[in-house]
Amino acid sequence: MASTELTVAYPGREGAHSAAACDRLFPAARLVPLPTFSDVIDAVASGRVAFGVLPIESSLVGPVAETHDLLYESPLSIVAEAIIAVNHCLVGPGPVDLADVREVHSHPVALDQCRKLLALLPAAVAVAAPTTADAASIVAGLADPTIVAIASDRAAAINGLKILDGNVGDHPEAYTRFVSVAPYTRLDRRDGPWRTAFSFTTDHRPGALFHALEPLARHGVDLNLLVSRPIPSRPFNYRFDAVLGGHPLDPDISATLREMRSLTVQLRVFGSYRADHAGGVAAQSA
Repeated sequence: MASTELTVAYPGREGAHSAAACDRLFPAARLVPLPTFSDVIDAVASGRVAFGVLPIESSLVGPVAETHDLLYESPLSIVAEAIIAVNHCLVGPGPVDLADVREVHSHPVALDQCRKLLALLPAAVAVAAPTTADAASIVAGLADPTIVAIASDRAAAINGLKILDGNVGDHPEAYTRFVSVAPYTRLDRRDGPWRTAFSFTTDHRPGALFHALEPLARHGVDLNLLVSRPIPSRPFNYRFDAVLGGHPLDPDISATLREMRSLTVQLRVFGSYRADHAGGVAAQSA
């Protein structure tokens, strides 16, 4: 590999929705598929690849908890985002009546976005796969028409599967927000809207969260996302992952974070990046 070659890791196989996000974010990069989300984080943290791309939020089922937790535990920061329109296809080795389907393989988020389909398959078992592309590969290897997958049309074509239904999602429009992660935090200020991601914890007293968030309203800062996640080392204690609209060097954002830091037990910024407001509308299905 040439030293000037840009490498980007993503979870799954060719045909994964994360690969489509890589194409949007790094069109000239060499893509490196890895088995799991944590493998992507490790590859970036160790310097084996320059960037990683992971899904972090679904427009239908909300935050991707695994990505949030891995970022919190890692030394990496979010440096870019891309919103991809996701179309879920039901794919398999060959034609099959829905009543005969025994297993449906897919990523848990995709399974959660196709509840209406699963409700029509009372005899079928939903089987979680690392990614939708992995699900397609598994089903292709089994070559049993009664075992199907929820995956992209691209994954179906790569694995030689038939598209049994071209759109089995619960909603006609579904989008996934993907983020690029790197071992540094961006502080450049190019034109356009920015986001700032951070995490904080509060002590256990009445009104602690309310007081921690109060500077947002006072400074007129938009809170784009607020997610509570358990802290494994402290049973039944929670941290809050948040995303603000703005750049960390903007006066209002800087003042807000400074005041929030004084009102919380711990606050850590883990990302500054340009917002992809139009990407979800323009992007094509993976």
